[in-house]
Amino acid sequence: MRQNSGSRRLISSAVAVAALSVLATACTGQSGAGATDDPKADTTITFWHGWSAPSEVKAIQANVDRFEARHKNIKVNVVGNINDDKLNQALRAGGSKGPDVVSSFTTSNVGKFCSSGAFADLGPFIEKSKLDLEKTFPKVTLEYTQFEGKRCAMPLLTDAYGLYYNKDAFKKAGIEAPPRTMSELTSVAKKLTKTRGDSYEQLGFMPNYHGYETTVEHYLGSWDQRYFDADGKSNIARDPAFAAMFKQQKKLVDELGGFRKLEKYRGTFGDEWGAKHPFHTGQVAMQLDGEWRLGMAEDAKVPFEVGVAPMPVADDEADSYGKGFLSGTIMGIAPASRKQNAAWELVEFMTTDTNAVVEFANAIRNVPSTFDALKSPDLELDPRFKTFLDIARHPRSSTPAGAVNGATYLLTIQDFGYQYEKGAVKDLQAGLEKTAAQIDADIAKAK
Repeated sequence: MRQNSGSRRLISSAVAVAALSVLATACTGQSGAGATDDPKADTTITFWHGWSAPSEVKAIQANVDRFEARHKNIKVNVVGNINDDKLNQALRAGGSKGPDVVSSFTTSNVGKFCSSGAFADLGPFIEKSKLDLEKTFPKVTLEYTQFEGKRCAMPLLTDAYGLYYNKDAFKKAGIEAPPRTMSELTSVAKKLTKTRGDSYEQLGFMPNYHGYETTVEHYLGSWDQRYFDADGKSNIARDPAFAAMFKQQKKLVDELGGFRKLEKYRGTFGDEWGAKHPFHTGQVAMQLDGEWRLGMAEDAKVPFEVGVAPMPVADDEADSYGKGFLSGTIMGIAPASRKQNAAWELVEFMTTDTNAVVEFANAIRNVPSTFDALKSPDLELDPRFKTFLDIARHPRSSTPAGAVNGATYLLTIQDFGYQYEKGAVKDLQAGLEKTAAQIDADIAKAK
């Protein structure tokens, strides 16, 4: 389970990108500096992660305990609640007090992690361990843990996004099945929407980009798209998928009451991570969200039956229904670590050992990251959770492309989305071209 919403993750990514900008000279070339230690010698390594909820911290420690039981010579000092900003400061500073093994929720920063040397190159370790990555991990997870051929991270657990829906509300509205295309999503959302004066008694779906998880990048998981062309230039003004997505989202906004009315209603929502989430309370009848929402809805004891389905896809891509947006947690090795071989033992165990992955997924209700774990009979998950396992395995599920400046380009696209949905930008094509030019300029500057 993530502790930050999709939009807040992007904002925190911007901070991380800024901090990472100084890492290139500090870290590049250090990735092999600490790979001379004997992994069979008695040693202690330090592992920094971002989880903070008691149940998640307990689950991490349980996996570390399993590792130590198997590797009796390696002790692991675990430090939790480390965000990317803290992590970057430690990696920049180096020294004996820094981490040996690191993890991050921000897959969109992998391009920066790899290109700057903020995370050590894992290629030599993978080769030494004779890991067949393509037989171990789904394609998308391999894509978001490398950049331009350099693998500096390994997938830990996966986040898959789908559509939650209130089955009781569906039944009352005479709707028999969840929508499969974006046109159907608009139609169903309108049927489920009940107005009350200048507000709502029930909103079918909250489409605004400031909504919980309804970000530009999450929507784009419903389209086949390419963020960059073969030359590394922004493709958003040339690939028709981007214009189609922006038009579809704007159509949803307009037909569900308009930007101002929706934003006013959004102000009545409870915290995304609490029991008063608008889907839990019945304020919205459908919700784009990650796999963790199912467990959170059950914990909140919602008074209706929760349905789970893949997110609807673009109308002209109906044959791809079942796919979705993917991201996840990544693990890597600090380039300044002098215990990189021992650190790799922990990274390899937590990311590839089937029992370790399954137990961790069970404990925090995330999607497993390996093929063997995805089909393991030991998964103890709600039957509805299978939807997310299928999304994770779907060959057309996707994640944003990596970039040398990490999540900066996604923030630029998101900022454009805010302007377009509220009507401040009238010419979509001109706006996309301007945004693409800004993305290219930012990447050129980062290089």
